[in-house]
Amino acid sequence: MKQQSLIDEFLNYLKFERHFSPHTAKCYAADLAQFCAYLMGDLNAAAGRQNFTNLTVAGGRSAASGGASDIDSHAVAVLAEPGVQQKIRDVDTEQIKTFLSFLGTQSYSKSTVARKLATLRSFYKFCMRRGYVKAHPLATIRTPKQEKRLPKFLEMEQISRLLSTPDDGSLLGSRDRAMLELLFSTGVRVSELVDLNFADLEFEAQVIRVRGKGKKQRTSPVGPTALAAIQKYLQLRRADSRSATFDQSALFVNKHGQRLSTRSVRRKLDKYLSEAGMDPSISPHTLRHSFATHMLNNGADLRSVQELLGHQSISTTQIYTHLTNARLKQVYDEAHPRS
Repeated sequence: MKQQSLIDEFLNYLKFERHFSPHTAKCYAADLAQFCAYLMGDLNAAAGRQNFTNLTVAGGRSAASGGASDIDSHAVAVLAEPGVQQKIRDVDTEQIKTFLSFLGTQSYSKSTVARKLATLRSFYKFCMRRGYVKAHPLATIRTPKQEKRLPKFLEMEQISRLLSTPDDGSLLGSRDRAMLELLFSTGVRVSELVDLNFADLEFEAQVIRVRGKGKKQRTSPVGPTALAAIQKYLQLRRADSRSATFDQSALFVNKHGQRLSTRSVRRKLDKYLSEAGMDPSISPHTLRHSFATHMLNNGADLRSVQELLGHQSISTTQIYTHLTNARLKQVYDEAHPRS
């Protein structure tokens, strides 16, 4: 077996068989690198003081194979260290417990520890199926109970203020207005937004085809306000003298005419939040939360919202019922004379 082929196999399995996003695969790779550092006794790296978040799976190769140029060099060294492969195979339950105890001393949140535990659980499940280990070292370990944190959402006044901030008289401003309108109108993830093509948009039917997690496709209705914003953006785009050089398939492109990235969407949102004097911690995902919350508050049923969001499990969507219930309780407390 070639050096690091086990971790390579797992990361490529996530990418090519499970169709995980590059960002998700990167998080798994970072967690595995940290765990390997702990097994090898490199506690400085295991404490998270090395930048493992730049691990990349590219061209079918993972961080373990050193196939990408932006991989953290220390992480590569940890994963390529002689003996790490065997240590991974020989891990037992007690080592997992001591690793979790170690994480507990590093001021990680419960949700972060739970995510790292989920990475190891998934990794060793994969190893079991491929016959690389004989027993699952996490079989008897339970995920720590987490605090329930309700997702943040925006009130309609805040949404109106944010969505009206971009100057839609220019090409880039109209693009930004269209993106923000579409995010709130449909509740799509930002990764799904930047993945949209012209062919995915049907103006007459007022729908878009969305490619979600795991390459699952769904159809989502689009409201007239968002459609009008998109049409204005497309008119200005077609009128631009450089339009022939733009990516002809991508719906949203950057100033160079190339498909927009998720990072660019976040930067644009930050810009408009600043201009509107709004909370800088608001993210593109906050618009998704706002979409779901307002849908439920206005009478949509849970199953419909689940389908619109592209959630595989209804339990994922149910978090928004807690949010709407909390809002109803607040309204009750403020309005009822004997509350």
